[in-house]
Amino acid sequence: MKPLRVLLLVCQFVSLSVWAQLPDCAQVQGWSQDGPPRSYEPDNLYDYMDGNAEGYLIYRFAKMNGITCKCGEDTIVIDISEMADPEYAYGIFLANRDPRQPTRKIGMAGQILPRKATFAKDKYYVELAANPAKDHTASLEKYVAMIDKSISGQSEPPAVTAWFPASQMVPNSLRLIPQSVLGLRILKSGYTVQYDFGKAFLIREASPEAAKQVFAKLKERVGQPAAIQVGEEGFSGTDKYLDGMWVFRKGAVIAGFANLKEARDITALATEFAGKIE
Repeated sequence: MKPLRVLLLVCQFVSLSVWAQLPDCAQVQGWSQDGPPRSYEPDNLYDYMDGNAEGYLIYRFAKMNGITCKCGEDTIVIDISEMADPEYAYGIFLANRDPRQPTRKIGMAGQILPRKATFAKDKYYVELAANPAKDHTASLEKYVAMIDKSISGQSEPPAVTAWFPASQMVPNSLRLIPQSVLGLRILKSGYTVQYDFGKAFLIREASPEAAKQVFAKLKERVGQPAAIQVGEEGFSGTDKYLDGMWVFRKGAVIAGFANLKEARDITALATEFAGKIE
């Protein structure tokens, strides 16, 4: 087989596999596709969602495919976004979910509300938006089940999300911050979780050596840092903007607590945190 023909066949297979993740609208009784499919990449996503595209791009958006399904006056807009990896697909789901509502075990995590459904599976973030204003739950559930089945790959949340201690954690407060964790440029990307007494954070650097450098810079910010016996190295102190802090490093991971409003000993919780990090 000639190289050009092989290349064309490969491209055709990739294209078909990507579009195969979108459901056939007609598989739900009474519904049909309304208009042509749509596709967007980073350079033209603003054409589709002017004013909100940046919220996707910071989560390492790669491309989006979508269709609109219609039944009488009802419509469901379905968009499947491919992110750089499962972690960022999960991250954009966390950013867009309604923290007041429960999540479901759909892919890595999902949520189905009367007019909106979202879930993350592997490196894909899936959104369905229904109109007009009424309860579309039954139809959304059917389409979600079809799409979930069509996407293979990771269906468990990133392992790092289980490293945060559960005690005193504010429910549904986990976030993946894609840049400037705690508002600090040196903490490029990582997770935060709200606690009753402050905020926990976790950043993974490329290597222990890189983490040591970032840890040292973070320590320089804190006035009169005191050593703490957590992880491989740690300190506590007070930051001008982040109040009380407990910070430790374990391998390539930098983690700890910030926004501590009062002097308190959180050695046990910090030790538990460090012990969970693999």
